Amino acid sequence: MDFGLVLQADPPSSAVVSLMRRAERNGFRYGWTFDSAVLWQEPFVIYSRILDHTERLIVGPMVTNPSTRTPEVTASTFATLNEMYGNRTVCGIGRGDSAMRVAGRPPNTLARLGEAIGVIRDLAEGRPADVGGHRVQIPWVRDGKLPVWMGAYGPKALAMAGELADGFILQLADPFLTEWMVKAVRQAAADAGRDPAEVTICVAAPAYVGDDLDHARAQCRWFGGMVGNHVADLVARYGERSGLVPEELTAYIKAREGYDYAHHGRAGSPHADFVPDTVVDRFCLLGPVAAHRERLEQLKALGVDQFALYAMHDAKESTIDAYGTELIPAFA
Repeated sequence: MDFGLVLQADPPSSAVVSLMRRAERNGFRYGWTFDSAVLWQEPFVIYSRILDHTERLIVGPMVTNPSTRTPEVTASTFATLNEMYGNRTVCGIGRGDSAMRVAGRPPNTLARLGEAIGVIRDLAEGRPADVGGHRVQIPWVRDGKLPVWMGAYGPKALAMAGELADGFILQLADPFLTEWMVKAVRQAAADAGRDPAEVTICVAAPAYVGDDLDHARAQCRWFGGMVGNHVADLVARYGERSGLVPEELTAYIKAREGYDYAHHGRAGSPHADFVPDTVVDRFCLLGPVAAHRERLEQLKALGVDQFALYAMHDAKESTIDAYGTELIPAFA
C-alpha cells in the first residue's frame, strides 16, 4: 500500500513545501493538495517547488476540474512539470465542488468530466485529442506519462471512474462504503472490457494520531461536513431512499442546514456541528497507532492501493512522523 499526504495550499507556501519534504522523508510516496483558485494559493506553482525540493514524491491535485482550467491548459501544465522533473505527477479530477461554486458556477456535468479525462491524458502524453471539434496535439511532449484519477461517490460517477479513469479517489475511509464503491468501480471497469485491477484505488481521509479521541474528533469533524456537501447533491439527484446510494452514506445529513465554503476543510468549522461522532469515527482514522493499523488493514484487504491522509489539524507533524515510523513500514 502506498501513502499520500493531502494539504490545503494555504500561505505561506513554504510551509506546504516543508511538510511535503517531511512526508517524503517518512516514506510517503504521494503529495496532494486541494485545488480551488479563490480559497487557496495556486497549487501548480507550489508543485514545481515541491518537485524541486524532493526526489521521489509524486504530486497532484485532489482534485482539479475541467472548467477552472481548460483541459488543454491542464494537460500542458502537467506535461511541463513532467518534462522538468521526470513524470512525477498525477491528475486527480472531479466535477469541481468548491472551485466552481465559490466562483458562482455549478459543478461540471459528468459528460464534461468524462470527456476531459481522455483529453487531458492524451495531450499530456503526447497524443492528439479532439478539443471542441479541433484536433490538438502538444508538439513538444516526449515520453510523457500522466495517470488521471477520478473522484466519485454516486453510481453514475462510480461507473465513469471504472470505465475511463486510471484511478478512483474515494474521500472517506469507512470500510463498508469503501467496499460498496470499490465493487461498483471494478464492475464498471469489467463491463467496459478493462482489467479491474488496473484501476488504482485511493482512499483519502483525515488521520489524527493521538490518545485524546474527543480532541481528534473535534479537529476532523469538518470532513463529515465536506463529504455531506457532496452527499446532499446525491440525495437531490437520486432521492434519499432510492436504493442507488447506501443509507450509510446519506442518513447523517438530515440535520445539515447549509454550507459555507469560507470554512471548507477547516478544523472547527461551524457547519460541521451536525456530524455525529459515529460518522467522524467511520470516515476518519483517529486514535492511537493500533487503531490506525487496524483500519488500514481493513482497507488494504478491500483492495485499496493508497491511503492519502488529510492533515488539516493541529497534529500535522506528529501524525506524519507516526505514520513514517509506525505504519508505513508495516505496509510497504
